[in-house]
Amino acid sequence: MTIKEIEQTTGLPRSSIRFYEKEKLISPIRNASNGYREYSEADIETIKKVTYLRTLGISIEDIRKLSNKEADLYDVIKAQSQTLEQQLSELEHAKLICERMLSSNEKIKYENLNIELYVTDVKDYWNKNSNVLKLDSVSFFYIWGGNIVSGIITIICFLAAVFSIKYLPAKIPIQWDGSIVSSLADKRFIFAFPVSCIIIRFVLRPFIWRWLKINMLDSRSVTDYITNYLCFLALSVEVFIIFYVKEIVKHVTVVLFLDTFVLIGLLLMAMYRTIRKEE
Repeated sequence: MTIKEIEQTTGLPRSSIRFYEKEKLISPIRNASNGYREYSEADIETIKKVTYLRTLGISIEDIRKLSNKEADLYDVIKAQSQTLEQQLSELEHAKLICERMLSSNEKIKYENLNIELYVTDVKDYWNKNSNVLKLDSVSFFYIWGGNIVSGIITIICFLAAVFSIKYLPAKIPIQWDGSIVSSLADKRFIFAFPVSCIIIRFVLRPFIWRWLKINMLDSRSVTDYITNYLCFLALSVEVFIIFYVKEIVKHVTVVLFLDTFVLIGLLLMAMYRTIRKEE
């Protein structure tokens, strides 16, 4: 069967089928004469099973383990059932509190909200909702991954290109083999870095978010963190090129060191905030 026929048979979009193939959950053969993928009946059944398990909230990683016989379906379903039970309990509790708040004779307002009217033991309530509150401990994701930081990095990238281009030689290095330049480009290539920031944010970001959404909970903030870090890497390379032609630095490893230093610093900040929140 062709992928079009698979779409018609399963009712699933082509993007989902391609994703399952990319994750190696199905392995269609290639037609030797035209190179097109050909899907078997076994592929159809696998697609149906994978899609059904995804609707239950089971992760791609767990499904892969099932496919590789590294996990037992009963155990996976049981664990997911317990997870859903916990989530339902938390949601039901939150729903009851919302109903209590709405049942007040007066319209509730943020300015005069008194949580003690709805929660008997505040500390115990925080502990019971620790899973939600732990997300707040990674607030550096939201700070680093925000649109403001993205805009600042892009603007710095652009300004660095604008103010440096007249001081750059006709050809600038863009590739190194160790400490030796292996490739040169016209100096206008320096504008590729702010352009790459825009492409990363508006073109690459949706693909990263889509993949993370399938595999983890807090996908949007992590996606923003990753895309902004890639933009930061582009800025770092741009600055390195400028410094290199001015003979201020000579080794590209300086860029890798500084970027790694920033990443580790942010992660240590997250760990510190998490520990402080749990104390």
